[in-house]
Amino acid sequence: MLRPFHSAALAACLALLTLAPALAHDGFAVRDAYARAASAAAQSGAIFMVIENHRAIDDRLIAVRSDVAERVELHTHVQDAQGVMRMIEVEDGFPIPAESEHALSRGGDHVMLLGLTRPLTDGEMVTLTLVFEQSGELTVEVPVDNARTDAGAHGDHGAGHGSGHGTGHGQGHGQGHGAHGAGN
Repeated sequence: MLRPFHSAALAACLALLTLAPALAHDGFAVRDAYARAASAAAQSGAIFMVIENHRAIDDRLIAVRSDVAERVELHTHVQDAQGVMRMIEVEDGFPIPAESEHALSRGGDHVMLLGLTRPLTDGEMVTLTLVFEQSGELTVEVPVDNARTDAGAHGDHGAGHGSGHGTGHGQGHGQGHGAHGAGN
C-alpha cells in the first residue's frame, strides 16, 4: 500500500517522464552513432551518426573534438575528374537545417579520427564533442563497433588516411542510442 507521500512522489515522477520526450527535442539529438577502425593497429578511424536539429533555425556542424585522436576532422567523399571517389576534409562543416537531420554515414559525410591515441576496441566508448555554429557544443559518448557494416557504404577509409570507419550510438554524457542538448 502506498503512503500519500509515495503516491505524490510517484505521480510527480510519472509527470516528468511524460514531459521528457518534449524537453529532449529542444535542440539537437544524436542517434545511431558508432565508431570503428579497420583493425586494432589502424592509425585512423571514423564515427558515424544521425544529427537531428529540433530547433526552428538552421545551424552548421563546424568542428569536432575527441581525445582518442591527434586530429578530428569533418570529411566527405567526392568524385574526381577521373570518376574516382576521394575523401576530403570539409572545412566549412555540414549544414543541419531547422527541424531536419543530417546523416554522417559510410561513403558520405563523416567524422574522421586521424592519429589514433589508442586502439578503438569493441564495446568501449569514445567521447566526442560536436561544435555547432549557432548552438554551441554537444558532447556525446559513442560506442565502438568495429564489426558494423552499413548498406550503401563505399568501402573503408583507406585512401590516404590509413584505414577505418565508424559510427555509433551516441548519448550525451551517457551511453546507448541518443544524445540531446546544444541549443537551448
